[in-house]
Amino acid sequence: MSTALRQRFQQLRFPKTSSHAVALVEDSVALRVSVQALVSVGILATDMAAATGNGLWAIPLSLMGAAWSYRQRRRRNLGAKIGIAVGMLLVLFFFLSRLVTQLGDSRVALAELLIQLQVLHTFDMPRRKDLGYSAVIGVILLGVAATISETTAFGGFLLLFLAIALPVLMLDYRSRLGLGAVKQQISLAPRRLLGVLLTVVILGLTIFALLPRLPGYQIRTFPVSNPIEFQGQFDGQKIVNPGYVKGDPSQAGEGGQTFADGAETGQLDSEFYSGFNQTMNQNLRGSLTPKVVMRVRSQAEGFWRVLSFDQYTGQGWTISRNDNVKTLKRPAWSYRFFTPPTVAQGQSKEIVQTYSILADFPNLIPALSQPKEIYFPTREIAVDLEGSLRSPVQLEEGLTYTVISEVPYRDRTLLSQATTDYPAKIQPYLQIPVEIAQPVRQQAEELLSKADQMPTSAYEKSLFLAQALKQNYTLQPNLPPLTDDQDLVDAFLFQYEGGYPDHFSTTLTVMLRSLGIPARLTTGFGSGQFNALTGMYVVKNTDAYAITEVYFPKYGWFAFDPIPGHALVPPSVEQNQTFTVLRQFWNWVAGWLPSPLTGLLSGLFALIASAFARLSLLSGWQGIVTGLLLVVGLVFAGWLGRLLWRSWRYRRWLSTLPPIVRLYQQMLKQLRERGLPKRSQQTPQEYVQQIQQQSPGLADIVAEISHAYVGWRYGGRPANLPYLRQQLRALMKMRSRSVK
Repeated sequence: MSTALRQRFQQLRFPKTSSHAVALVEDSVALRVSVQALVSVGILATDMAAATGNGLWAIPLSLMGAAWSYRQRRRRNLGAKIGIAVGMLLVLFFFLSRLVTQLGDSRVALAELLIQLQVLHTFDMPRRKDLGYSAVIGVILLGVAATISETTAFGGFLLLFLAIALPVLMLDYRSRLGLGAVKQQISLAPRRLLGVLLTVVILGLTIFALLPRLPGYQIRTFPVSNPIEFQGQFDGQKIVNPGYVKGDPSQAGEGGQTFADGAETGQLDSEFYSGFNQTMNQNLRGSLTPKVVMRVRSQAEGFWRVLSFDQYTGQGWTISRNDNVKTLKRPAWSYRFFTPPTVAQGQSKEIVQTYSILADFPNLIPALSQPKEIYFPTREIAVDLEGSLRSPVQLEEGLTYTVISEVPYRDRTLLSQATTDYPAKIQPYLQIPVEIAQPVRQQAEELLSKADQMPTSAYEKSLFLAQALKQNYTLQPNLPPLTDDQDLVDAFLFQYEGGYPDHFSTTLTVMLRSLGIPARLTTGFGSGQFNALTGMYVVKNTDAYAITEVYFPKYGWFAFDPIPGHALVPPSVEQNQTFTVLRQFWNWVAGWLPSPLTGLLSGLFALIASAFARLSLLSGWQGIVTGLLLVVGLVFAGWLGRLLWRSWRYRRWLSTLPPIVRLYQQMLKQLRERGLPKRSQQTPQEYVQQIQQQSPGLADIVAEISHAYVGWRYGGRPANLPYLRQQLRALMKMRSRSVK
């Protein structure tokens, strides 16, 4: 059939379709398959991150729709379009209905809406731009999965998505320009694609490591689990630790004090930390089996505080005012609870934390200090006098909640100037058994007397005593159980000269009380292992321990950690979190380097950081000029480095060539810089003819060198290298004169 007849047949078959619209119909099967694979990866990534199960039905249906759409790509398909429009309206209606009833995070609902719309869209994709819409939906789904994912498994989907996206972009470009016209220029060879993929991955990881970690959560809709309905009357006094009591919280005794078998026999439960209960028995022995408890996404690293104790019992701690708790209720239309405000002077910073529980946990809600807003799925929670948060139900695997804390900055100068005029409400934090008060005080004063300069303020005394316990007492994992008449602090100081990790914090707390400094014991979790790829802290049960919190009038409670091997002060907002990823990467690299080299590089980085810190203090025109000069200097240094790098690579490449080939390539470089490049498809003789036409003055020298190169390469004839080098130098001088 002739071309004219074929075109006429198309016009008769599609009388209302313009020739332009027909031309836009996408016939590339490879492009369609690649786009569909791209969308499938986005669906699977979202399904993995949110565990929605959408991939089980969405991917097969979208494949069916894509196949049908390809077969019907040149038809009008009015019936299908009407059906798709109705389906999209129904999907939108169900989405809006769900959005009204769902109080918390709406990202999963939005992702499911996109998946449903994409499945409907696959049944009508005749044109190239329709495929572009699908590709954009795939990118959006991957972005949603990135914000929801809490593990590094997302990295595999990201690499797979990138590996598919590169050929999709190339195929789309080829389709736009015409496949035959660009077949030579755009190659889809696996080796070429792999090289581009590796380049993009390396550049992406470099940018990711150097990118500042700026504070997120600029909206007030935070991740929270679905609502949890609690049956019965909520008693905020009950604390239920599965390591102490099994079963229903309502079956626990007075204050939740029913003990499990291990607690009765003096042995620790192997899964649950014993410090999360109304009474903390520090005469228990044993160790925890490591298990991941939760993941935390936080704007700052910190100590995930759980519970505080005010009364020392001689072999542990208890909450003496456990009956004085306040029940908080939230409105039906919001997950947000407001805690009673705390009045404290000094600067503070708002820190948002999102907790994902991965294992059964007591009905206690971990949070950074000074929580002010809690987004929790139950209708009620409770807060005690120590600021600890309690839930009506035990925290189970899969639960997610968010806390906003107003964390105070730790200003050593201000805290050292704090008065010792303590209010009456602080008296419980000065309680100490009479029989050990005098010897403990004498031991504390003896330790303080060893300071080069005797500490006078409560803050400096707390800091020095915490450090003194680290240096003068040792961890003893095989400490025998105490007898009924033994006191833990007395045995720690005068008999064993050490003990379990939590015994250090108990001893520091009692020591400070003996000096008239209000202190309490607080249990919680260390920050855990930071995952630079997910941006989350992975917290295990073995990260749980106790610290000492000291009260400073007008400023509130601040923590000290006397446990050997721990930082003297737990991490908090005084540390800059902007370059956390880069710092974590450096810590990982430093672990593999020799200590002298690590010290040298650390000193260099500190010097650079100090220089930037000084520059940041400049303001006005001086700061602007300095900044501009710095930017210009960096750009010039980068340009110069690139030139030197290219020059070094070129010289290295020349050194690997035979002498005549090296001389011929040097000639081509000189001519290329003069504006006479040799095309790849030209033979040396054809290039000589080009030079004769464009620059006759250079033709003789170019012809001599070219003929010698051809004779050596194809005829094996030796070349007169000294003469040819002399001719090359003459060519370079002719170029110099021409430039002048």
